[in-house]
Order: sequence, then C-alpha cells, then structure tokens
Amino acid sequence: MYTSLGPGDIGIDSPFPEAAAIAADAGFDAIQLDHGYLADNGPDAYRDVLDEHGLRTGSMGLPVHVTDDDADFEAGLADLDDIAADAAAVGCERASTYILSFSDERDFETNFEFHRERLAPVADTLADHGIRLGLEFLGPQTLREGHDHDFVHTSTGMLELCEAIGDNVGLLLDSWHWHTAGASVDRLESLTDDDIVDVHVNDAPAGLELDEYVDSERAMPGETGVIDIATFLGHLDAIEYDGPVMVEPFSDDLPELDDREAARQTATSLERVWDVAEL
Repeated sequence: MYTSLGPGDIGIDSPFPEAAAIAADAGFDAIQLDHGYLADNGPDAYRDVLDEHGLRTGSMGLPVHVTDDDADFEAGLADLDDIAADAAAVGCERASTYILSFSDERDFETNFEFHRERLAPVADTLADHGIRLGLEFLGPQTLREGHDHDFVHTSTGMLELCEAIGDNVGLLLDSWHWHTAGASVDRLESLTDDDIVDVHVNDAPAGLELDEYVDSERAMPGETGVIDIATFLGHLDAIEYDGPVMVEPFSDDLPELDDREAARQTATSLERVWDVAEL
C-alpha cells in the first residue's frame, strides 16, 4: 500500500501541477486523480507532471453521481467511457464513491435494487479500462437518525451490494466508518485484498459512545488513538493490500493553513500511523 494525497480533502485548491509539487515535497507516493486538469490537458501532459515529481496516480472520485435524476445520471454515464480511458492512461486503476446509509424514498430492498441497477453499467464501463470500483459504507448511527429507511452501513452489507453489481467492485474501506460501525476485528480479518479497492484513514474524537459519533467531527490519523489503527493497517499489510491510503479528515483547521503546511501535517499523520502499525 502507498500514501496518496487528496488535495481537496484538506483544503488545497491549487491547480494540479502545483498540488503535485506540494504532494511530492510532503513525501506522498501518489496524488488523487484531478479530472478537470486531465480533461483539459490530456494524458500526456498529465503524465509529464506526475513524472516530474515522481508521483503515481492514486484513486479517482467516481464522476457519476449515483442518486442524480435519470437524465443527469445518463449524461454522466455517457461521459464515463472517455473519462475512464484517460484515467487509465495515467495509471489510475481505482475509482470510489460513498453510498448513503439511509433513504427517505426507498425501503431497503427497493434501494438495493436501485443501486444495483445504477452501478452495474458504471462498473462495466470502468472494467473495460481495467479500473475497479470501490463503494464506501457509512457507519455512524447519527447519519441514519431521522430518516425513513436505513440502508447498508456495514462492510458485510456493502460487500453483498458489491457482489450484486460486478466482479470488479469492492470496498472503499475507511477506518472511521469501520470504527463507527462497531470496529469488528473478526469482520476486518475476514476481508481479503480482493474485497478492498481503496482505503481512507482517520481518527475519532475521544470520550464518545458509538451512537454519539457525528460524521463531520473527526480527528487526524493517530491523533487521539481512539481508532485501533494498528489492527486496521496491520491487517491491510498482512493481506498485501497494494492500493492507496488517503486521509479524509473533514478538518476545520487544515484549510486555514498554507497549502504546503496542510500537506506536511497530513503526511506526518500518515507517518505516525505507519509507525504505530509497525509498517
């Protein structure tokens, strides 16, 4: 596995060439795909930037919005083939998105079929270009409160949806959502490399019960020690997971920093959990 910077996740909005320089200077191995720069400049120019800074491409955010209305979804799906072709040309092998853990419109069974129907052609298009699709389950109970219907919110449930969609579909596994879903070590240790497409790491605030966690209130990896990151990363290492690991902290502080300092602090947090996990 390797470290990857998601510039937008820590408040960096610099153009791709500058963001790549910042990622390299901070010590990241990869940088998340920038759809806009790739579309505007093409794969050759994009690769030149990666090569200049000794970076590889991490994952890409799925550019198709699963819950859009029919017309917008179909338009996004129509564009996906060209986007995926360009992404593959710069070394991107993984795309990921999250799945809401609730619905006010569809009961569980109807929602399951809705997502299967929407995501099957997405997965097929990505597969044509050698790209796997990662789906993130959202663990916090507070996200589901006040909604009419619960939906998938555990790794077990998400893998059932993945299996129904296609062979190139697996988990975007986030340490935060693993923890807030109950942090089952047995369930974690049942996952294989084939089950996992993408990985995010974070920590959780101290002093809260599981049913009190709020998705937007997180901590940097290794900051509080609440999440058992040694077990989490140790298992990924044991199964030889070979994809990106990215920080998605939803931090109010990082966007206030200089871009280089924000990247440096994020890289330092990854170094900290790498050390804790003895990687």
